[in-house]
Order: sequence, then C-alpha cells, then structure tokens
Amino acid sequence: MDKTVTIYCKNTGAYHEYPMGMSLLDICRDLHIELPYPVVAARVNYKVEDLNYPVYKPKDVEFIDPSCPAGRRVYVRTLSMVLAKAVRDLYPQATLHIEHSISRGYYCTLEGLGAPLTAGVVGRVKERVDAIVAQARPIVCEEKQTTEVMKLFARGGEPGREVSLFETLGTPYSRYFRIDDYIDYYTGVLMPSTDCLYLYDFVPLYGGFLMRVPSLGQADRLEPIVPQPKLFEIFDEYVEWNRILKIDNVGQFNALCRARQSSDLIKVAEALHEKKIASIADRIAAAGRQVRFVLVSGPSSSGKTTFSKRLSVQLMANRLRPVPLSLDNYFVDREHTPRDADGNLDFEHFDALDVDFFNRQLRQLLAGEEVELPVFNFAEGRRQFRGDKLRLHEDSILIIEGIHALNPALIRDVPPASVFKVYVSALTTISIDAHNWIPTTDVRLLRRIIRDSRYRNYSAQDTIARWGSVRQGEDRWIFPYQEEADVMFNSALLFELAVLKRHAEPLLLEVPKYCDEYTEAHRLLRFLSYFVSIPDREIPPTSLLREFVGGSSFRY
Repeated sequence: MDKTVTIYCKNTGAYHEYPMGMSLLDICRDLHIELPYPVVAARVNYKVEDLNYPVYKPKDVEFIDPSCPAGRRVYVRTLSMVLAKAVRDLYPQATLHIEHSISRGYYCTLEGLGAPLTAGVVGRVKERVDAIVAQARPIVCEEKQTTEVMKLFARGGEPGREVSLFETLGTPYSRYFRIDDYIDYYTGVLMPSTDCLYLYDFVPLYGGFLMRVPSLGQADRLEPIVPQPKLFEIFDEYVEWNRILKIDNVGQFNALCRARQSSDLIKVAEALHEKKIASIADRIAAAGRQVRFVLVSGPSSSGKTTFSKRLSVQLMANRLRPVPLSLDNYFVDREHTPRDADGNLDFEHFDALDVDFFNRQLRQLLAGEEVELPVFNFAEGRRQFRGDKLRLHEDSILIIEGIHALNPALIRDVPPASVFKVYVSALTTISIDAHNWIPTTDVRLLRRIIRDSRYRNYSAQDTIARWGSVRQGEDRWIFPYQEEADVMFNSALLFELAVLKRHAEPLLLEVPKYCDEYTEAHRLLRFLSYFVSIPDREIPPTSLLREFVGGSSFRY
C-alpha cells in the first residue's frame, strides 16, 4: 500500500490526504484552487516554496498569487530569469544588470552591448521574452556542490557576471535554476514554467530600460510608470561612488570585509554622508535670509531624525540658528482624528494635522511675531500649551520634520521661496549580484525591527505585523510627493547590512515558526545570510545608523 501524507490547506480550510512525495502543483490542480490571480507558489509551514516542492510530511499549505508581497516576489524573480535568458540569446556578449526599483518597476542596463541601448534593442528583447513565455519552457531548480556550481557559472555565465558571491557564502552546496541550457542564480523560489508569466513590459528609461510588473494588490494590471528623475539621479550618484570603490555587489563587499578592509569602507561611507549633508547646508545658506523653513520628509526608518540633527549642526557652521519644530505637535484633538476603513484612528492621514493652525503660526513667525508653540499630549489626545514661546530672529531657520512635510497642501500660506524641501530615504545601491537587487524597503524594515526592540519594547513579530499598514501609509502620503523635494538625501550606508545583521538576526529568530509573520522573518534571515557580519565599534556616534543600533551622541 502506498504511503500517504496529510496536509492542511488554508485555502480550502480542510485536511487532505495525498501520496507521499506529491508536488504542490499537482495538489493545487487536484484541489482546483482558484485565487483572484494565477497561483505562483505556496507557503509551506509559512515558508515560501515553489510549486514543484514534493510533500513528504504533514504540512500546512497556503497557495498564493502575485497580489501578495511574497507572491509578487516569486513572479518578479521568474520574469527576471526569462529576461536574462532573452538577453543571453540575443546579445551573448552583454551582461544584464537589474539594478534597483524605480518608477514602479525595476531599472535594467546592458553592459558590454557594444552599441547604444535603443528602443529597437528593448523591443527585440521584449519579443524574445514573449517567445520564451509562449514556449512554456520548464524552470528547473538544481543543487550541486558550490565548487561545481561556480564552475558551471564560469563556463556558461554572462561575460563579467560575478561568481564572488558563491566564494563568500561558505555553504557546501548551492542551488541554481535552469531553462534549457541557460543557468542563473536567484535568492528565492521561481515559478515552475515560463508560461506562468502573463503580464509584463519593457520600456526605455534613463539610458536603460524599465521592467514593468503586475501591480501589488491588482495583479491584472501593470504598475503605472511614475516619473522619478530626482530619485534616479540619487541612485545613479551612489552607484557611481560604488564603482569608484570597486564594490558593485555583496560578493565583492564580503571579500573586502574578510580582507579586514571594512574600517576603510566605514570611514568613506560616513565621509560621503557628511559631505552631502554639508553641501545641502551650504545650499540653504547660499539663499541668504530668504529660506526660513526647511521641510524634511521620508518614509519610516529612513533616518530623517538624525539627518535633521546633523543638518542643524552644518547650518550652525554656516552661522545660522536652526530651530526644530515637530509636526506631531500639530495633531488635531483625538475626537477629530480621521479613521481608516477598519474604523481605527488613522494618525498618518493628512487630516490628522491641524493645517490651518500650523499655517497661521508660520505666517506669524514670518511676520516677526512671537508665537506660543503647542505640545500634543498623546495620553490625553489633546493639544496643550506650556509657555514655550518662539520668535524667529534674522539668522533663525525652522527645521520641520514629518511624513507630510513635502505635501504641497501642508504649507499653503507662506511664500514658496521661504521653503526648502528635503526628502530622505535609504536607497541601497549595491546588489547581491547582477540579477538580484536589494529592496530598499528591506533595509528600512531591518532598521525598524532593531529600533522598535531597543527603544519601544516591540518584538520583531510586532514590527512585521505592522509593516503592511506602514507601507500603505507611505504609498498614500509620502511617495507621491518625493519629487517635490529640492534635494534628496540617501541615508543608506554601504556597510550597514553587515552591521544590522548581528543586531537583527537574534530578533528574527525569536519570531514563532507558526505565524504569518514568520514568512517575512524567514525571508529576512535568508537575506542576511548573504552578508558577513562586522562589528559597529568603528561607527561614529553621529552616524545615521546609531539612531537604530544605539550609541548615538544625539538625543531623540
């Protein structure tokens, strides 16, 4: 009698018995799983596995589609591999770089093409991708000794494609993927066949091209292209610095750290931050007494608080007198706070601020009047006044920090020339390798997990559980206005993931293995495994990273 195994399918809400070793794909077909969009993978005991995964033991299984973050990652990885194969088929001399997310897609370049990257080239790549998808070629996951995998990539990989990642991983066996005779490496699972891809596009952008993907939550439509020239300029600036330092990917970074050169990397990265902050302060000072308000905005854990403090120091060096002003003190009283779709108080909503009162005080300050600043009592949910007075002097400049600081509706009654806007975000500019980028949101989530544990007594599970709603607020209230900034500041540090690793791993390991948050915790642990760990003793006390790992000389 054939042995069987029992699974619990969360999609059906029932137990099912199947022959031992049956694949998730066959189980999915047998159960007639119908999701809003095509099934791309499954959570097996809350770990994401590909549909070829064979089930030998009792498991909890939940099939997923591209409308959830985990499912979309699977979809995008699969599209990336098919794109890489298409480029290899057409232009074997070129190396595809999938560099970072931009304009609601993924920015790609072709190195060594030998000719300009024209719309015609992008069109031919799109046609080849279409053909590979139509052929329904199997995507096979294989595993061999790491030394053998390195030889495979050395023989059959793209010209210039790094294999240094394998050299620094320190694992005896490595997994890779194959379509026909083309092999590639990815940090997570892929879909089982090329014809699983159903929606994508490639369009020329900023000298490269944009890989367009299904929208998160509405996976039957492509993400709209959002022009982000200022954001791209910051990415490009830091990518160029990385090339000067000869660090494009994690393998090269790990090799330098193991050669005990991390100390130099820390010094250079911190110097670049200081240089950039000083240049922003110089630009503000060059405006004379015209600029009176500096608005600083950015998403969660972008480091905008420490940036504001360091900018204040540089402004003082320019003989200006910076005065901090928190938008949190301008909340409306609790009974007037908007509520979200679930009926919960929505403190991130723009209408949670008393914009009229805020603008009235700004006008008074510009007119040389003295105002009494409010203090919001969060325990009572009410604005209070405690005698804190403020009058702007000739050399005074207000530093206003908050998530809504770049919203044009925030400052509507003061002259535009009196306002200087700064957008702060952590834009990671190295990649794991040419086809595996590092999502900037991962860096911010790791920062927040560490900070929440250290200063707010929240577990990693708590932080991960809240992260989805935080991201929704950012998409609504922060990202649409980032191009309003006069200048953008990249708070990411080249070395920081190697430092965050030793702080974040113990916290992630505490997430229970049988909860929804474990999916993300497991993914982040796997992501951190690609980095060597370095101590933080050489990080200066004014570093932006100190806001999260502790040891800052600033008061928060």
